[in-house]
Amino acid sequence: MTSILIFSGSARQGAFSKQLAAAATTLINGEGGKPTLIDLADFEVPLYNADLEAESGIPQPAVDFWRLVASHDGMAIATPEYNGFVTPLLLKMLCWASRPSPGDDFGTVFQGRPVALMASSPGRLGGVRVIPRLRDIVAELGMIAIPGFVTVPDAASAFTEQGRLVEHRKEEEVVCLVRRLMTASRRG
Repeated sequence: MTSILIFSGSARQGAFSKQLAAAATTLINGEGGKPTLIDLADFEVPLYNADLEAESGIPQPAVDFWRLVASHDGMAIATPEYNGFVTPLLLKMLCWASRPSPGDDFGTVFQGRPVALMASSPGRLGGVRVIPRLRDIVAELGMIAIPGFVTVPDAASAFTEQGRLVEHRKEEEVVCLVRRLMTASRRG
């Protein structure tokens, strides 16, 4: 069974990107995958600082996140956009998890790992401006962004009380993205 790690780039409770990640989790499960939904807010790490790393090493929550990434076949990231860019929460976690550590092979945890990209926004663009920037970041870390992406505009009204996407067409887009991710994850 293909295991997929899913998380949002937002720490806010009720964030639209968290709702999108939860909806994708349900759809991955429905496609026969084994999803693991985590909340990056549970992994408290400071902003990356080389002096802090030299003094104290990699923070344990970053090590825990790294191990979760390593134990899954692929990843799905759902994020809001902050002024057209990725969130500080997401960026700092990826920075810490990409650091090499004596005795561990931290530098390669992302190498060749398939990742699906999704975004949401209360606006009409649905977070589309963050996708190219996130795609660049994951590529620099050695991940393979699968073809395509999903954006959810008008996210304040995009989800049902049961956590599904209101628009059937949008839910089908997520299903197609999930299928591509699972196929790519089985090859790795």
